[in-house]
Amino acid sequence: MPTNKHKRKASAQSKTKRVRPPGLITTHAKFFLGVGVFFIAISIYLLIFKAHDNAMFGLAMLALISGVVLTISAKMVSTKNNKN
Repeated sequence: MPTNKHKRKASAQSKTKRVRPPGLITTHAKFFLGVGVFFIAISIYLLIFKAHDNAMFGLAMLALISGVVLTISAKMVSTKNNKN
């Protein structure tokens, strides 16, 4: 019996591909794309009309950052789904 039998078994098991369950953004990419654009529009509105208060400026920045991240991630997922 070879001495490295255990190593061969471990490498054979690690090559199995795990299937991840679909996430929320993956299943509803168009909806989250719209939500991201909505957050960006709200943040621009808050920056233009309500930015005289520090709290509104902070809320506008949070909405802008979350909207951009959500839009980019939903766009990447939707283009990946369109290729398949």
